[in-house]
Amino acid sequence: MKRHGIFRIFPFPFESTPMTLTELLIPTYRQMLQALGVWLRKAEAQVEDADALMAARLAPDMFPLSTQVRFACVQAYEGVHRLRHESMPPALEALLDEGRNGGDHPGTMAEALARVDEALAFLGTLAPDALDAGAGQPLELGLPMGLTFDLDGEGYARDWALSQFYFHLMTAYAILRNQRVELGKADYVQHMFAFLRPATAPAG
Repeated sequence: MKRHGIFRIFPFPFESTPMTLTELLIPTYRQMLQALGVWLRKAEAQVEDADALMAARLAPDMFPLSTQVRFACVQAYEGVHRLRHESMPPALEALLDEGRNGGDHPGTMAEALARVDEALAFLGTLAPDALDAGAGQPLELGLPMGLTFDLDGEGYARDWALSQFYFHLMTAYAILRNQRVELGKADYVQHMFAFLRPATAPAG
């Protein structure tokens, strides 16, 4: 153990290796979609008319909760298909349409939960290296309004895939909190409890 001023530097017991795109994205998608499912089920238990929550918005010019849930799921599918340079399947286009039409047809809480479960099931089918071949390959990202961005796989994952996923996820969380659903930081980072040092857990 070395001493540097007032700090003690402890040797780190693990060897670090670069994280692959699969290791970065798939656990992130899985952990946070599982959290989203927990938030929705808590809302279902706490709110008398949980289906009405699907039409709730954070701001008048933003999509409702139903759309935020579906677009969070879309991001998980889309990230996989883009990094594998695959065409978007019809089922994904249908999910996008559901999201776009969420203002007029918000659907039910059960339907929203089903979309989350379907996305998780899809992620569970992927191989441990499913996205890795796309890391350095050029990738064209075209948006509906006509904008096109040229990136590689790593840039797409860092600068687009994760930020878009978290945008819709956190907007859903904010809508639920705004609708007085009782959620806290522990609901957001529940995956971290797998790493909790037992001696530091709160009593009771």
